[in-house]
Amino acid sequence: MQEVTSVQRLSKRVAGLKPSGIRKFFDIAATMKDVISLGIGEPDFTTPKPILDAGIRSLQNGETHYTSNWGKLELRQAIADNLMNRYNVKYDPTNEIVATVGVSEALYLTFTAILDPGDEVIIPTPCFVSYQAEVILAGGVPVEVTARFENDFAVDPSDIRKAITPRTKCIFIGYPSNPTGAVATRETLLEIGRIAEEYNLLVVSDEIYDRLVYNFEHVCFPSLSEDLKKRTVLLGGFSKDYAMTGWRIGYACGPADIIQGLVRVHQYTIMSAPTTAQDAALEALKNGNSYVEEMVAEYDRRRKLLVAGLNRLGLRTFEPRGAFYAFPNIQASGMDDETFAEKLLREEHVAVVPGNAFGPGGDGFVRACYATEYSKIEEALHRMEKFMNRYG
Repeated sequence: MQEVTSVQRLSKRVAGLKPSGIRKFFDIAATMKDVISLGIGEPDFTTPKPILDAGIRSLQNGETHYTSNWGKLELRQAIADNLMNRYNVKYDPTNEIVATVGVSEALYLTFTAILDPGDEVIIPTPCFVSYQAEVILAGGVPVEVTARFENDFAVDPSDIRKAITPRTKCIFIGYPSNPTGAVATRETLLEIGRIAEEYNLLVVSDEIYDRLVYNFEHVCFPSLSEDLKKRTVLLGGFSKDYAMTGWRIGYACGPADIIQGLVRVHQYTIMSAPTTAQDAALEALKNGNSYVEEMVAEYDRRRKLLVAGLNRLGLRTFEPRGAFYAFPNIQASGMDDETFAEKLLREEHVAVVPGNAFGPGGDGFVRACYATEYSKIEEALHRMEKFMNRYG
């Protein structure tokens, strides 16, 4: 009898997925002492106390059961109110918003709901590692368009236009950007919108970092026009803005027919987002704004330290305008990004992520996250200076 290998047991889609380029360096760092991590992309703050208390009250009050597949209506209403107040974009909470298990699930639901086998999704890179994988898992084909350092990593709409084929179904955008910190201008987004309308394409806009911007306007894509809102799925959540990564709560907003499709997938895979997390998210929207502002101010202080320090070391870094990442060019070291990251970790115990983990355009860069203590960033820069004195 012929032996069946472990690879043959898996679907081609799953077997063909690349391992996350982020995890490799976390696994190495976990075996070491005295590592300063500029790698992990999550806030170092604890969830603000009023939000924690709301989650505790939820449990104490016996809120331990399923909610509607869509999520609690009170939460969906609060999401709708927040988007209206902040961006003047209107969604009906009864049929245009669904609460999800973080934006990761919202992304999975969206692509599973809108893509048929072979449908193409245009994705600007460098980008978060999940985007292409989620398209592949949904049977689609990711088409990568490279954003360039000289343009501050904002995608050129003309490159999107060139990438369109008869199989294109969707344009994906994610601003503020992980890993580069880029924020798209209103003019750039309007041009992407014109292209979507011209070719009758859907747009998926991941705006998980919408509150984390520095001296720059975040433009909510569906707020650009009512016509664009009708062809856009907006993804958002609470992980980054409110330091709630472990709560796993996000949302998707869009036209009722598309969101109904997301809910069809959601009800068979998840049932509903965690009840406790929904109650905590409601408190975040009601009373969390001052805490977000405090965290943003501290991120900004760290951002200035890290960017100035990296440039001083000869690692050219454009000024990130959103999220909490810097994306320095490490050419001055004479190494590729994989070698740079591994040597820096092993020799100086500073963890960064190679830029090639984030797709085309990331080669020759590394991602350094400033969601860590100011003093630790100072020490990391000191260690990196010793490293560059050896190799730069």
